[in-house]
This record gives sequence, C-alpha cells and structure tokens, in this order.
Amino acid sequence: MRCYSCAKLSLSILCKHCKETLFKTQTGTRTIGTLDVISFYKYSTIESLLLTKHKPEGYRIYKALATMLLKPFAAEFAENADSEVYIIGVDEYVKSGYAHVALLTHAMKTEKTTPLHASLMAQNRVNYSGKNLQFRLANPRNFKYTGKKNIDAILVDDIITTGITLQEAQKVLMQHGVNVLFALTLADVEES
Repeated sequence: MRCYSCAKLSLSILCKHCKETLFKTQTGTRTIGTLDVISFYKYSTIESLLLTKHKPEGYRIYKALATMLLKPFAAEFAENADSEVYIIGVDEYVKSGYAHVALLTHAMKTEKTTPLHASLMAQNRVNYSGKNLQFRLANPRNFKYTGKKNIDAILVDDIITTGITLQEAQKVLMQHGVNVLFALTLADVEES
C-alpha cells in the first residue's frame, strides 16, 4: 500500500516519515462556555485527512489518527486517574460502513477508561458542514443519552468549529449526572 500523504510505499496508511515530520501535533485548548476542548491539530493542517471520514479510506485514516494520538493520550491520562473515567463519543453514527468517532473512542480503552459506544446520539441529522452559527443554533442536534449516569467522562469528537455541538452534548450529559471533565478533538477550525 502507499502512504496517503506522500504516496511512498508503506505498510500503514500513513508512513513513519510522515507521522514523524508532517504530523507533529500542535495541541491547543479552547474554552467553550464551561468546557475545555483539547485539540491535537489546527484544521488546516490535516484537512485532507479529515475530509475522508465518509469515504472507504477514511476508516484506515481515522484508525491511524486514533492510534497515533488518542491511544497514547488515554494511556497517559489513565496513569494519573484515581477512578474509572468513561469515554463518550459525540454521535457515533454509522455511515459508509463505520462510525469515525467510534474509531477515536475505541482507541481510548484502557484499564481505567471505558468507551460508552453510541450512548450520545443526535436525533436531528441535519448536516452542519459549511453552515454558519445562526443555522447551527436554529437546528440543534437534540441529543439523546442512554449511557451510565453519575459518572466522570471525556467527550470526544473529530472537529470543533463553533463549539455549539459540544456545548449541547455537555448540557445533555449534565442532565444525566455526567461530569464532563473535558472534550478531545482531532482538530480545531479556529485559527488563532
């Protein structure tokens, strides 16, 4: 197979050279309301990879990003955790044969971190891509939560744009006694 980034022969979808040189993280934190959102990249840095999420190659790309970023993050976080923390993906909806957010949350499983797959699902399937803030506010996701109550959790999504989706998710989780410690995303659209 070939590296998706440089097209050189590789056993992985992203070759070792590209992972080490092109994909150095630019971790940043943005606060949306009362929620801290940690992102590994600026959106423009990995846009072409993120846009594959509903294509067949997206499965391998998102799995590689999850293994490269979220798995080590969860392992380090778990070392310092006093008790079990749950991982909740934002709308792990299956499209094109897989759920891209579920690939991210699955990679975060450790002895002290447990994914609650498909526990926070949007009832409104409207597409937010390219839509402005007014549109997003007028068309909320209407999340339904079916997971455990009275727990500590990390919220996971692929991209943060305005933060409206993460805020709505946090609000629904809080109504069920879920203490959202922070949110993790692969990329932040906001360029600072």
